[in-house]
Amino acid sequence: MGDEVAERRERLMEGLRIYGSHYAELSRRFAAWLGLHSTDATAVLEIAAAEERGTPLSPARLSERISLSTGATTALLNRLEAAGHITRTREHSDRRIVTLHSGPHIQERADEFFGPLARRLDATMSLHPPRLLEQFEQFMTDLNVTMDAHLAEPDPAAPAAPATTVRPGSGASGAGVGSGH
Repeated sequence: MGDEVAERRERLMEGLRIYGSHYAELSRRFAAWLGLHSTDATAVLEIAAAEERGTPLSPARLSERISLSTGATTALLNRLEAAGHITRTREHSDRRIVTLHSGPHIQERADEFFGPLARRLDATMSLHPPRLLEQFEQFMTDLNVTMDAHLAEPDPAAPAAPATTVRPGSGASGAGVGSGH
């Protein structure tokens, strides 16, 4: 692989990292704007986005999407439901299945907050040919499949703690770390 291709891949990955950072900052600002904790706002956005796609989330799926334990997700959902931000329904024939829905005001507030950005992003994407966007969509799908597969694997073993040494008479553990004393 040539240096030019490697450099292009590096720039693409850096661009995606920056985009992810911007997304996280927008989520943080949306949370502050709503007066919610950032995790609560992230959950509300995930619930609303899934609804918009026509695939409402279950509590278990939300837990996976926002990387919370089931217990922490239950506490979060209790807070959001008490505040009127979400509802839990049992609309499936199997009444044990709970589906999450955003409150009616959430989509309005999300549209108010994110609408100007959505229009700017749409204008930017309209500058590119549909075939390029199609290729980029496939590229993003491939990257996400790769990331999902990696995240499904067990985490590597934690690195061993660095060895520490104690100087005679110092009584302090870790003194001289890296000094060879």
